[in-house]
Amino acid sequence: MKITPHLRRRVCIALAALAGCVAPAAHSAYPDRPITLIVPFSAGGTVDSVARLLAVQMGAELKTHVIVENAPGAGGTIATQRVARSKPDGLTLLFATPNHTINPAILHNLPFDTEKDFAPISLAAQIPELLIANSKQPYSDFKGFVAYAKAHPGQLNYGSAGIGTLPHVTMELLLQKLGIKVTHIPYKGAAPAMNDLLGGQVAIKMDTIVTSLPQLNAGRLKPLALASAQRSPLLPNVPTMAECGVAGYEGTLWMGILAPKGTPAAVVDTVNQAIVQSLKRPALLKQFAVYGVEPVGSTPAAFQSQISFELKQWATVVQRANITAN
Repeated sequence: MKITPHLRRRVCIALAALAGCVAPAAHSAYPDRPITLIVPFSAGGTVDSVARLLAVQMGAELKTHVIVENAPGAGGTIATQRVARSKPDGLTLLFATPNHTINPAILHNLPFDTEKDFAPISLAAQIPELLIANSKQPYSDFKGFVAYAKAHPGQLNYGSAGIGTLPHVTMELLLQKLGIKVTHIPYKGAAPAMNDLLGGQVAIKMDTIVTSLPQLNAGRLKPLALASAQRSPLLPNVPTMAECGVAGYEGTLWMGILAPKGTPAAVVDTVNQAIVQSLKRPALLKQFAVYGVEPVGSTPAAFQSQISFELKQWATVVQRANITAN
């Protein structure tokens, strides 16, 4: 058949129209490339391990690779800033922790807005904190600790991994609720704080269950109360703070995923569903249990609500305790 100029024009018009129909569908195929999950901590820690376990399962759900990239430093702000400035296409995500809501209360002139520059996707997991004491302390339970602290104001001390860390602010929140005075001893990291707790240089410490468990089992530390809503299967005989009379108090190392602001709602929903489905997989839950990690999963709205609540909570705690950065 002879192709005339008229026929050629009609074919080109038809192809252009077809391309117009196909292009949006191809463009909307998410994810069409690997996803990078930015972790604001060094490789090898608990948060990094949880992120990597979740990333593998999320990749299976999304049928792509989810690559974990560590960007430690400046209390998590380096990683957070990087994600805030990333293209809002769902291909660069932040594996956030409570640092996300604590930092604005302590660090001034952050290069991003913690609440406005991100699109929450879902809470993923949490590790409850636990109030622990050196085994030689003269009290054996939470009630005894409170009574001793009230009878000896300012004489007890507690250690933390540093100023503005989660164990620091959660302990200050507890002290404010109890109306007691315990002196804060900040350390440069969790390991030296734990060493001095074991050595008796500090009396008590807020810590995660998984970190404390070996020393608890060895009898070198004693548990006082869990800072979570429910008891832990790892320590079924240890009461929660609520059971001890401290209503409305929780301290957990939560982990959740955020995207840059402007990320399409459809993309947020796709990732949210991948997280929620991942947290139903028995293999992942078994791996989480090794680290004492509890699966969570949430809607974007619920995650946003928690962030908003914690921003206000930590701002109040920091102001009342007069906490300032080094």
